Amino acid sequence: MIMADKIIELRKKNGWSQEELAEKLGVSRQSVSKWEGALSTPDLNKVIAMASLFGVSTDYLLKDELTETAPAVAVE
Repeated sequence: MIMADKIIELRKKNGWSQEELAEKLGVSRQSVSKWEGALSTPDLNKVIAMASLFGVSTDYLLKDELTETAPAVAVE
């Protein structure tokens, strides 16, 4: 899942409109719309603010689950 989809999912789980999320982050509704449409990405400060607001890690927001690699297994 890409960050755009995660933002949509988390915003809807919280019952917020794009306008409400925008107000909480101090950005325009159009910015949120562009993030959700994968037309632009939020700057790092907004990613940190969203992680705090949604109660998730910045890693969760930033990492594309489809490209994550499995952790290395220790060999003894």
